[in-house]
Amino acid sequence: MSNTKTNTNTNKTVLLVDNDLDFLAQCKGQLEQAGYAVKTAESRREAEELCKAGKPDLVISEVMLEHADAGFTLCHHVKQCDANLPVILVTAVGAKTGLEFDAATAEERSWIKANAMLAKPIRFEQLQHLMERLTA
Repeated sequence: MSNTKTNTNTNKTVLLVDNDLDFLAQCKGQLEQAGYAVKTAESRREAEELCKAGKPDLVISEVMLEHADAGFTLCHHVKQCDANLPVILVTAVGAKTGLEFDAATAEERSWIKANAMLAKPIRFEQLQHLMERLTA
């Protein structure tokens, strides 16, 4: 990874929300290596409190947190507070349930509210590219 990309991320804060502690630790480490400041939360309520305390530049959240739809609820709350704050939802729900969610069409975005969705396992390079596009 080039230093140029790392330097452009040093002033950006990411709120990372997941109740999978292994994913949270791994993704946090990768984001910090890429130069991002990272705040973590394990629940929707904790994430909402962190958003109130200091606005991040981007939110990455799992869909299924303390409730099956808590990530959607968090996304809706974030967008009500700041419609321009980018939100990426990541989830393993497809692998667990066979249901597939996406935010590609206007209809899907009308109820999902996220800027993008990624299925777990995610490739960090794909996540980073998406983050750079959404925060440019």
